[in-house]
Amino acid sequence: MSLPTAVDCIVSAKWILPIVPAGKIFRDCSLVIHQGRIEAIHPTEGVLQEYSPRQHIELPQHVLMPGLVNAHTHAAMSLLRGYADDLPLMRWLKDHIWPTEKRWVDADFVHDGTQLALAEMLRTGTTCFSDMYFFPETTAAAVHQAGLRAQITFPVLDFPTNWAKDADDYIHKGLMLQDDYRSHPRIRIGFGPHADYTLSDAPLKRIAMLAEELQAPVQIHLHETAADVLQAVDATGMRPIERLLDLGVLSPLTQCVHMTQLSDRDIDLLQQSGASVIHCPESNLKLASGICPVQRLLDQGINVALGTDGAASNNDLDMFGEITTAALLGKVAARDATALPAWQMLHMATLGGAKVLGLDAQIGSLEAGKAADVIAVRLDDLDMAPLYELASQLVYNNRRNRVTHAWVQGKILLQDSQFTTLNIADLRNRARHWQDQIKPELPL
Repeated sequence: MSLPTAVDCIVSAKWILPIVPAGKIFRDCSLVIHQGRIEAIHPTEGVLQEYSPRQHIELPQHVLMPGLVNAHTHAAMSLLRGYADDLPLMRWLKDHIWPTEKRWVDADFVHDGTQLALAEMLRTGTTCFSDMYFFPETTAAAVHQAGLRAQITFPVLDFPTNWAKDADDYIHKGLMLQDDYRSHPRIRIGFGPHADYTLSDAPLKRIAMLAEELQAPVQIHLHETAADVLQAVDATGMRPIERLLDLGVLSPLTQCVHMTQLSDRDIDLLQQSGASVIHCPESNLKLASGICPVQRLLDQGINVALGTDGAASNNDLDMFGEITTAALLGKVAARDATALPAWQMLHMATLGGAKVLGLDAQIGSLEAGKAADVIAVRLDDLDMAPLYELASQLVYNNRRNRVTHAWVQGKILLQDSQFTTLNIADLRNRARHWQDQIKPELPL
């Protein structure tokens, strides 16, 4: 009889929801993790005869599933949560957000705001996210230290900010960051042209050329409001997506965020180009921007991921909440109760998000050989009973803070609801410091 195989960790749970195969649930099974990767899913009965773990975690009331992928955030804007609410997009940006950013945003702001966001994301099940914000080198350093996985797109605009003076300066600094993280196992750097209305043709053409050369992602806010689209048509004679196509920006590397205003022609261009869409329903609802026609996009074979946007316009980074909102809103938008069913929503928030970020070969499902990016969700609370259908319960009745454990590349970052790489007391103090600096007249 052969000796058990030595492995780093075994996590035994009541259920394992692997995403692949679709609709599959393993009951009373264990996830075997070794050297940061998934070794196997094995029935718990007999697993210790096959494997000898350095650590064995038993979670008898939990489901294990892939960590959620938040495909669009501005993490540091957690420090502006609730700062300027109940306003339309352009008034929110021009009268409140941009002036406040000009006054306060620096490397310290980004460091503290990003760490606050990382803690919130881990507690609500996100293990991988995409970010677009100033001082992205500070964001990358915070992600590296905390142990999450991220796509970080450096912003590019025509006008100066505290981080760069013009489009060439943004691109130059971003390319240096891309070079610094070229071989990082958890961090990928991409281009973040802010929006069609904040960039002229020349830098967009340059981004298209560089992205193709480097095979780097391009994430851009696009077709966010009806006013955006009308303004673009008045200025250029083209809808924003047509302009991107004309400039060479629209390609399989392009991740289009929001996309609430879509004609049949727009959808055809998305499908033909291979570009993806990132749906941020709660931010779009709060800013009254519009509704992305998600089911129509999926029906046309277009990849769609979910994002929360920043906490200044959401006001949280809770992906389970975003899943619920997207599922309900999608049914209304399609006028079809069968649209965006629970299993499809879980796929969109895991493997679908990973695919949009170009990471689906590494994460998004619990399969042997993939990185062990995993969360455990406790399902024995009274308001979760009875439990007839696991996917339905996770999508329609899963409120935040039921996530008790999170691993990224096999490293545990959240254990029994406690952080292993972040200091929660320090984060509270820093959040209070920034509140007192930015708006001292507002009591906590």
